[in-house]
Amino acid sequence: MINDEIQAEEVRLVGADGEKLGIVSLEQALQQAEEADLDLVLIAPNGQPPVCRIMDYSKYRFEMNKREKEARRNQKTITIKEVRFSPVIEEHDLNVRIKNARKFLSEEDNKVKVSVHFRGRQMAHTEIGYEILNRVAAELEDLAVVERKPLMEGRNMTMLLGPKKK
Repeated sequence: MINDEIQAEEVRLVGADGEKLGIVSLEQALQQAEEADLDLVLIAPNGQPPVCRIMDYSKYRFEMNKREKEARRNQKTITIKEVRFSPVIEEHDLNVRIKNARKFLSEEDNKVKVSVHFRGRQMAHTEIGYEILNRVAAELEDLAVVERKPLMEGRNMTMLLGPKKK
């Protein structure tokens, strides 16, 4: 809240250059802010009494927006790619999918979700899924670290691989 939006009767006032001006009435604080051609901004509404500061609010908002944009620019986005297997997968298909997972991991910090989908009577042999996922983890251990161990979720067994720290 700024200027006339502030509801308190007395406020603890902080000047434009950071010095503490003490507890003053709201009218006095607004008058001092107007004399300095600045805004009165409520900083700590829960304080006893609330804390207000004299500052150029539009300049403050501009600086905050600038900092937020800079933070977003430096942010890393991590995408999760999925590689799906079947318990009855053949050797060549397994190698092709491991090669794809290797390619995903080598790209900019992608994580790879490796899943085995069971259908029908295959649910009785979930140990085959564990074998496949452990083999994938072993083949990719030079590039990846297992972030989430193999876990059964309904008809899917999933494991999450993340890139190794350099």
